[in-house]
Amino acid sequence: MLPSLLLIELMENKRYGVEYQPIINMNDQEIYAFECLARFYDKKRNLVPPDFVFGSLHKSPLSLFQVEYEQKKLQLLNAPDHKKIFINLDQDSFYACGIEGENNPFIGLLSSYATNDIIVELIENSEVNDARMSLAMIDSLSRNKIQTAIDDVFNPQSLISTAVIQLVDFKKLDRYVVTRKQDEDFLRLVKSIIDYAHLAGKKIVLEGIENKDDLLFAEQLNADYVQGYLYRDRFITIVN
Repeated sequence: MLPSLLLIELMENKRYGVEYQPIINMNDQEIYAFECLARFYDKKRNLVPPDFVFGSLHKSPLSLFQVEYEQKKLQLLNAPDHKKIFINLDQDSFYACGIEGENNPFIGLLSSYATNDIIVELIENSEVNDARMSLAMIDSLSRNKIQTAIDDVFNPQSLISTAVIQLVDFKKLDRYVVTRKQDEDFLRLVKSIIDYAHLAGKKIVLEGIENKDDLLFAEQLNADYVQGYLYRDRFITIVN
């Protein structure tokens, strides 16, 4: 959690930034898309961990909405041209303004953006109510022809909603999968999700790729796309 004065100062001066991390096509090792990641800075331009910022903001839903909305505008404004972009959108942020359905401000913002194809990336669920919000959010986005992804699949601290897994267009496997590459029993479960995704016409993104061995592992799993620090030379950082 952040000290209140630091959080207020950060918000008042909009010390926001965005990092675009490439998502790589396994077929040709070319950039398929960029994931837009929120970045925050103190007045000395030191990086403030996003988890601390959003964790603190969850105590104030309207502030959470305000910061998330400003972040999304920044991410869309500076996105690399002619590439798909994955945008993280917390379910709590989406509903924090109290407006549901077609009139939700995020729907309007995302629908008005025509430069790139957008995939909205939902966080994995930590409780039952998260899954309910995820399903409603996916429905709203789908009716506006916006694709969705689910993040953190197989993260040990997340829960899996089978309904969410079924509905989203992309499943992003947490970097934890790479750390368990020698666990054959665990990999049977991972491969079952990948097989289901491909049979259903969905795509798999494997995160946490840091070296050539990880890349070979992704190929063995039959992942469609990969993401990680192996491709750090292609990261793009924008400071507001």
